[in-house]
Amino acid sequence: MHATDAVAEARRMMEICNACRYCEGYCAVFPAMELRREFSNADLSYLANLCHDCRGCFYACQYAPPHAFDLNLPRTFAQVRTETYEAYAWPGVLARLFRHNGVVVSLIAAVALAAVLLLTTALQVPVVLYGVHTGPGAFYAVVPYGTMASVGLSTFGYALFALAMGFARFWRDAAAGSPRAKPSALWRALCDVAVLRNLSGGGYGCNDRDESFSGLRRWLHHAMFYGFLACFAATSVATIYHHVLRWIAPYPPLSAPVVLGTLGGLGLLLGTSGSFALKFVRDPAPGAPELLGADTAVLVLLALVAATGLLLLGLRASGAMGPLLVVHLGFVLAFFLVLPYSKFVHGVYRFGALLRYAAERASGGVRRPPAGEQ
Repeated sequence: MHATDAVAEARRMMEICNACRYCEGYCAVFPAMELRREFSNADLSYLANLCHDCRGCFYACQYAPPHAFDLNLPRTFAQVRTETYEAYAWPGVLARLFRHNGVVVSLIAAVALAAVLLLTTALQVPVVLYGVHTGPGAFYAVVPYGTMASVGLSTFGYALFALAMGFARFWRDAAAGSPRAKPSALWRALCDVAVLRNLSGGGYGCNDRDESFSGLRRWLHHAMFYGFLACFAATSVATIYHHVLRWIAPYPPLSAPVVLGTLGGLGLLLGTSGSFALKFVRDPAPGAPELLGADTAVLVLLALVAATGLLLLGLRASGAMGPLLVVHLGFVLAFFLVLPYSKFVHGVYRFGALLRYAAERASGGVRRPPAGEQ
């Protein structure tokens, strides 16, 4: 992680917070901060990703604006997190996509959708695209299974590899000053992810709109997180049905892939639309307005994936199935392409930060690397 203005500002704030320690019970950031007397660039990247933007520290801080110290940790940490995504992105030549992410996500979504539409209309006659198809293989009458599977697997595989490379780069820096992560630390980090513990602030919830506490943001994140997992599970079960059991889609309404996909789509739609609306009613003071486009673009894209998937499920026995399938695949393709270069990557780095935090807590401190390694 390179030195930047945001990193320097985060260091200044952490040094003041470390002297004050009024907010030590609010979230994991402050206990992790208290294990340090000085802060390397890697430390600040770690602490920024450990922050879940509950904003409790901003409203409790006696040094927040208009005080001369001008402490605004939520805003500064949001800026450092975005710089983290760019610093560790793979390949590095695509890291600049984070700088104007809202526009980039929108353009890629539009191009991917247009490409799938043009390709399908070029390869299929209207009677097939707009016809009614039912029974096993109905979807593949519009888009052949081989094409659908090869494009999906290649783009999703690339996204996973790029995310893994970014995580490896982040962890290389984080591990330089942290104890070895034991299985117990991994388990604790996974539990923290599963319950989104740090979105409860100091135990009363986040400051979603103002100084009042609320658990709304945490529940919306739960809906998105488990909705996404349910959709992934639906695709995985459908793959087993197709390749192992030789059951060809579309599947009955009460089958596992359909039930999981429906629940997942509803969860994603609820979580993304609620989170999108919440961003426009939150107090702008502790936020970073320049990052709003990047935050909302991926929410809109995920909502479009969920909405078109649910519409496709409901209208799959009608003439609308073909166009809906093409549109849905276009949005899915766009999501896979932007996955490693959108706000979605925050989940990967937050898990790494939680893993380091769990390892530090288990060992009771931090191990300082030799001079020059920070």
